[in-house]
Amino acid sequence: MITDHFPMLKGLILDMDGVLWHDNKPLGNLPGIFDQIQDLGLDFVLATNNSAKTIEEYQEKLAGFGVVVKPERILTSAVATFFIVRNSHPGKHLIYIVGSQSFEKDARKRGFEVLPEGDKRQADMVIVGLDQKLTYSKIDYASRQVRSGAEFIATNTDATYPTPNGLAPGAGSMVAAIQTAAGKEPLVIGKPSPAMYIQAMKVMGLTADQVLCVGDRLETDILGAHRGGFHSAFLLSGVSTLEDLSKSDLQPDIIAENLTVLING
Repeated sequence: MITDHFPMLKGLILDMDGVLWHDNKPLGNLPGIFDQIQDLGLDFVLATNNSAKTIEEYQEKLAGFGVVVKPERILTSAVATFFIVRNSHPGKHLIYIVGSQSFEKDARKRGFEVLPEGDKRQADMVIVGLDQKLTYSKIDYASRQVRSGAEFIATNTDATYPTPNGLAPGAGSMVAAIQTAAGKEPLVIGKPSPAMYIQAMKVMGLTADQVLCVGDRLETDILGAHRGGFHSAFLLSGVSTLEDLSKSDLQPDIIAENLTVLING
C-alpha cells in the first residue's frame, strides 16, 4: 500500500484530469479507489488547474462516477484565483473573464462584476482560464484591457489537457494568445505555483511532510509539489511520459502507471 512507502502520510492532494479521468472516461474504479483511500485512513483534497467547472459541477461529475465528495474537498484554479485576488486586490471587483460560463457564474457568486465583451469601462483585472469558445474578438478585447492597465491574471498555463481522443488545447493556449497580443506576462495562480497545494494542505490541517501530491504533468503537478516542499507522485495516465521524465531535472518521489497502482503500492 502507498502508506508502506510513506509512513508519515496522512493526506493526498489529487489532480483530476489525467488522474481521475480523461474528460468523461473514468480512469479505473473510482468508487473502489476512494474506498481504499478511506480504509487507509487518508484524507484528501482534489486540486485541479482546470477552471472551466464550478465546485458544484465537479461534485456532479464525481457523483456520476459513483463518488460523493464534500465541496470543501475540491479546489480549482478558479477558486484559488478568486481567493488570492480578493486578498491581494481589495476593493477591485471589475473583471473581464476569458473562460467558461461556469467561471463567470462563479465570479459573480463571489461578488465580482464581470464586464461583457466590448464594455467601454476599464477593467481592474483580466482573468484567463480555459475557454472552449475563444474568439479573435475576445483576444482583442482582453489584450486591449491589459494594455490600458488591467492586471493580467492566468488561472493556469497548461498548454493541453488529456481527453479520450488525445490532448486538447488547455488554458495556456488562451493565455499565450492574449500575452502575445498584450505584450505582458500574466500572474499565474495555478500549479506550478504551490499556492493551491498550500490551500489544500490547510483544508486537511496537515503539514507538508504528511502530504503526497499526485499528478500526471511534470511541469505543473510535480514542479508545484517541489516548490511547496511536498512529496510527489507522478502518474503515467495523463500528459507527461517516462521519456519526458528522462529529459527533466524534476524527480518525483514515486512513479506509478495510474492511481489504482499507486494506492495499492
